[in-house]
Amino acid sequence: MNAVFLDADTLGNDVDLSPIKAVTGNLTLHSRTAPDQVMDRLKGFDTVLVNKVVLSRAHFEACPELKTIAVVATGLNNIDKQAATDHGIRVMNVTNYGRSTVAQHTMALILALATRLLDYDRDVRAGRWARSDMFCLMDYPIMELEGKTLGIVGYGDLGQGVAERARAFGLKVVLGCRPGQKPETVDGCSRISLDELLPQVDVLSLHCLLTDETRHMIGARELRMMKKEALLINTSRGGLVDEQALADALRAGTIGGAGFDVLTEEPPRNGNPLLANDIPNLIVTPHSAWASREARQRIVEITARNLGGG
Repeated sequence: MNAVFLDADTLGNDVDLSPIKAVTGNLTLHSRTAPDQVMDRLKGFDTVLVNKVVLSRAHFEACPELKTIAVVATGLNNIDKQAATDHGIRVMNVTNYGRSTVAQHTMALILALATRLLDYDRDVRAGRWARSDMFCLMDYPIMELEGKTLGIVGYGDLGQGVAERARAFGLKVVLGCRPGQKPETVDGCSRISLDELLPQVDVLSLHCLLTDETRHMIGARELRMMKKEALLINTSRGGLVDEQALADALRAGTIGGAGFDVLTEEPPRNGNPLLANDIPNLIVTPHSAWASREARQRIVEITARNLGGG
């Protein structure tokens, strides 16, 4: 196997790539690869590993020796899958590597928003507690999670991991149908339509892939259906939510708060409605929910098994 990894730095410099090196036998590493460098760096290799590098039909036509694409992530949006099929190229990805770390991050966002953790920390650092005329500050409403309802849309490995942890906090879990799904019972939980789900949830957590059907599945209409105190969590894909509609809803106070680890454009070089400084009770993290060292090492090990046929 003659393999090249076009954007190895995206897995971090603290992971051990030896499992992949062992199975490929010959692995060429590039830390990053710009779009205009892809063609030259593909030539002569039968196997390519990528995370976010875009591979298109033109690349496959110019590199007939390419037989395998190993994406070191779950999403395949950067691969022209039809073109790969047309050229007899096998495409593999990595699943079920981030259950613990993504669920942990999701719960961290829920807890921080429910307790108004950042608001109180900011006020303490600004000296407001020191100037208070009583022993505590109670300026921001705190949501007690026990007895509240968590809606999960996308009940794969990650959604299931979040459900497990949420129940430990006393949350009732209800599942929502993504577009195209039918209502049913899954793992003892009711999966109901979004229109039925949204008015009853105190927290909504999204764990769907981004497709034409799921793009902007949460927009202005859906946000108006949610409780005024409800929290919206997205650790999946930015395009699932109309970001301008959410920014408007948070400013208007028609939704209680939001925690996002993803944006439509990443990195957000052209700005984003959710990056404005005047939006209350919003936490945005830089697509880091997946990135524990343990999860990244798991990606390496799963990729090696995929390449080795294990």
